[in-house]
Amino acid sequence: MILNPKKTAKKISKTVLDKGVVPAFNAAYEFDRKRGGRMVKNFFKSFEWLYALAYIPALRDRIPALDPELSDVSTIPINKDIEGAEGIALPEEVLDRLIDISNYRVIIDQCACRAIYGCESYPKDVGCIFMGESARKIPDDYSHEASVDEAKAHLRKAFAAGLVPIVGEARADHDLLRIPPEGRLLTTCFCCECCCLSRAFRRGPVETVDGILHPVEGLTVEVTDECVGCGTCVTSCFIGAIQVRAGRAVIDDYCRVCGRCAGACPHNAVKLKLDNPNAVDDVVNRILAKVDLS
Repeated sequence: MILNPKKTAKKISKTVLDKGVVPAFNAAYEFDRKRGGRMVKNFFKSFEWLYALAYIPALRDRIPALDPELSDVSTIPINKDIEGAEGIALPEEVLDRLIDISNYRVIIDQCACRAIYGCESYPKDVGCIFMGESARKIPDDYSHEASVDEAKAHLRKAFAAGLVPIVGEARADHDLLRIPPEGRLLTTCFCCECCCLSRAFRRGPVETVDGILHPVEGLTVEVTDECVGCGTCVTSCFIGAIQVRAGRAVIDDYCRVCGRCAGACPHNAVKLKLDNPNAVDDVVNRILAKVDLS
């Protein structure tokens, strides 16, 4: 049987995205989750293929999570050896400011990504922080409200473990948490190679990634002549943006400049450079233009 792509896309859109399906989906989701969550886990794993649908225009234009107007997130490096960033603690300054502004904060008790994928390299108990009024709608059976001090201590625990923050408005999280998109939910993920966002982004076209997941303004990464092609950086890159070619690491356009490769390189051959003294303000202001934390 030969499928008509346009008719198939229309049918999928009507079946999956029709608002009338949402209550039934929520009921099935809750029923399954309370009984072990096998369906939820399988659905969660399939999520990493969502961005591959961006290669099909008829589907891409019907899926809100693929719309760059509805998502705006940033990867913020935890690497401290950044040329031009002397005196700037990038992740702490950005996230401390957002935490101070937010009227409500929720910590997820366990990272779903690391739990589902059986991660053994990073702690499972370092879950996401959600901020803003819409975070009140997250069920308290797998999360808890956090004070300003607790939220700041949590993010420092994440940084100490080597987890990279991805912060901003993520429409996919509204869909996964079943929270209406009202511009009042800020996502802060602490990511390793199990991260659902990074696993999903590397499946999609780079132009879609560019529209949604942004590096810090003015931050660049370079492979220097000290590179010996050992490949350590390849395994450290959770978005799969590095390959070794002709004995040298090559970084492609999927790179979000998270800095993990620079921190992992045993030869100090990968360098980060910041050419923007207002980087913290730029990231914070871009986020606050999308998300109301009051």
